[in-house]
Amino acid sequence: MSVKKLYDISLPLSADLPLWPGDPAPVIERFSKMEEGEGQNISRVEMCVHFGTHIDAPFHFVADGAKVEDVPLDLLIGPAQVIEFPPSCDMITAEVLKLAGLDDGVQRLLFKTRNSRHWVNGDTEFDKDFVALSVDGAQYLMARGVRLVGIDYLSIASFCDPVPTHVALLKGGVVVVENLDLSAVPTGLYELVCLPLKVVGAEGAPARVVLKEM
Repeated sequence: MSVKKLYDISLPLSADLPLWPGDPAPVIERFSKMEEGEGQNISRVEMCVHFGTHIDAPFHFVADGAKVEDVPLDLLIGPAQVIEFPPSCDMITAEVLKLAGLDDGVQRLLFKTRNSRHWVNGDTEFDKDFVALSVDGAQYLMARGVRLVGIDYLSIASFCDPVPTHVALLKGGVVVVENLDLSAVPTGLYELVCLPLKVVGAEGAPARVVLKEM
């Protein structure tokens, strides 16, 4: 019996990851050290909940939207399709999506773009010209019944105008997964497992995200 391959598409949580401009810099440190005579090693982490691989819950842009602890697990676990766009693609619009080969009935979509080269290269500086999803692209996905969308950079929406796409998706109850590393993942269908920390009252949370071959 063949073993199904697993892909860990979460970014390693490190202070070297690119930071969204204006967000607080993360602190990841070991404050109790056995080499200094302590009886155990203990670390602490202090960071924005949108740092590294994470989900956006509706409350991120919708005042009365669901918070992280309210996001149903059945949205975060299940079949997902990975779609790859050519390096020439600057914006994922409705027209681009119509030609992208989306499977009928797919509810979870992950976008692999030229953004993924940042993770291959180990880039630490923020790139404001990343590939993102347009508002009409978001509306097209929702019309097709998509309930979760993920992308391989810090935001599903463009740097210059991040609000409209986020609002369209989150108001429509779509879960957004950002900062995925899809560099080693071929296009196709997978079983997605996305488990965000259950941070009560928060609009987002760090997540461990994996794909399993189907």
